[in-house]
Amino acid sequence: MISRSEYCVIACAEAWRGNGEVLASPMGLIPSVGARLARATFSPDLLMTDGEAMLVGPDGTTEGWLPYRQHLALVTGGKRHVMMGASQIDRYGNQNISCIGPWERPTRQLLGVRGAPVNTLNNPVSYWVPRHSPRVFVERVDMVCGVGYDRAAGARHHRIPRVVSDLGVFDFETEDRSMRLASVHPGVTVEQIHQATGFTLTIPDDVPYTREPTTDELRLIREVIDPKGLREREVRG
Repeated sequence: MISRSEYCVIACAEAWRGNGEVLASPMGLIPSVGARLARATFSPDLLMTDGEAMLVGPDGTTEGWLPYRQHLALVTGGKRHVMMGASQIDRYGNQNISCIGPWERPTRQLLGVRGAPVNTLNNPVSYWVPRHSPRVFVERVDMVCGVGYDRAAGARHHRIPRVVSDLGVFDFETEDRSMRLASVHPGVTVEQIHQATGFTLTIPDDVPYTREPTTDELRLIREVIDPKGLREREVRG
């Protein structure tokens, strides 16, 4: 039986399909499993790091050195694809990881803006949301950290390939670049996603299910990449 977390891994992995030789920067457990799976299967040209200065393979073995100057060249030149988290995200892909409530007097302080503006304006950025709810998928974010399609002003490398949550996959393949439901994970209904989203999604007439992992992909996930099953702690069901 395929678990919800494994569908999420597959959905995250698919974000890097066809990217070629770019630096994959997954932030979070399931995005990391997804990126390593993509590298081990259909995206062998991906570059992955140990989070410091080394390029590594899917198993973590060192493959090379990534000097800081080269890292910056990748970051600012569109040759990096990040998958970040989002405390809030709106219909145009604006992301907030800084605060909840007015910036002048927030009710909750979060991570801070960090590198989100640079990431979103200079290289493709996807998002991972492990708990899909109206508190995360909001009509308007309280503070813009990651820049959405309505604010990018034609930035050369701005692109949001996909948003993956524990309920489904979303993209911005619409005329006004607003969020669209691309697939639902098996066991989830379109109505569930509608109820868990704080704005009106574009929903096609025929929404597919997120694809199943192949037998080899399941083996890699369960036996090689995440043998301790840590993915199940992040997404249950």
